[in-house]
Amino acid sequence: MIGQHQSELEPTQRENIFQSRCKINKWVCSLVIDGGSSTNVASTRLVEKLSLETIPHAKLYKLAWISKEGEIDVNKQVLINFSIGSYKDEVLCDVVPIEVTHILLGRPWQFDKQTLHDGHTNQYIFFINGKRQLYYLYHLKKLIRIKI
Repeated sequence: MIGQHQSELEPTQRENIFQSRCKINKWVCSLVIDGGSSTNVASTRLVEKLSLETIPHAKLYKLAWISKEGEIDVNKQVLINFSIGSYKDEVLCDVVPIEVTHILLGRPWQFDKQTLHDGHTNQYIFFINGKRQLYYLYHLKKLIRIKI
């Protein structure tokens, strides 16, 4: 929480990324927020399993880091409605064959939500309907919201 002393934080927090669970069409899915990603991503597996409707990508591009086989074409997008507790959102994601998570929220989502990340406590502050909200990760399993 805000104002925690360093000794109260887990020593491994330094290596943690913000990961949580969300709901998509009543299914529980994994979610990662990564400031190092230049795009929002939905896994191909998620899109296929939930039969989500895709649209052609407006700006086709290639990714090389995602596959050992070399570059892959990113040519589809999907609009995903998800919720984390009472928080509900909609995000346009590129469809990519990743296995590490179902949804990866990158810089575009962070920019749109005006997020601030405290890497020391692994907390995110962002705006919902113009109101500032604080979310933090608790034991890497649930998202807790604090009104500020």
